[in-house]
Amino acid sequence: MAAISELIRIEDNGTISFGDYTLASKSKLDNYEVGGDLYKVKTFKEITKLERNGLFVYESVPGTAVTEFKQTAQSVEFLVEGPEDAQITLELSEMTEYEVTVAGASAGTMKTNLGGKLSLSVELAGNDAVAIRIEQR
Repeated sequence: MAAISELIRIEDNGTISFGDYTLASKSKLDNYEVGGDLYKVKTFKEITKLERNGLFVYESVPGTAVTEFKQTAQSVEFLVEGPEDAQITLELSEMTEYEVTVAGASAGTMKTNLGGKLSLSVELAGNDAVAIRIEQR
């Protein structure tokens, strides 16, 4: 896959895909409507960031491509890929414990901070898309 040429798109199953880590300079797309929400994506080789209705949702350093991103009140799941390992930060509920699964294996339980941020490192270099699932405990 490597990149989302539209920067963000709605998939046939209702999930969204976003990000293009192959870009040398920043690109962004604002006011992309999905189910009544407005999304903004900024992406290039150094960072990929997604906002919904002006609020932080996802960020990776360096940039990544994310497919089948689906978020509910209890969980977040998506596939991610990139040319090198990435640090991913998500905005979730504050001071809440989540079970994190990376590539089908448990990465343990993590607790968000007061701002609701949860950060994890994902080994992407040389791998196909890696499945991430984060579920509230």
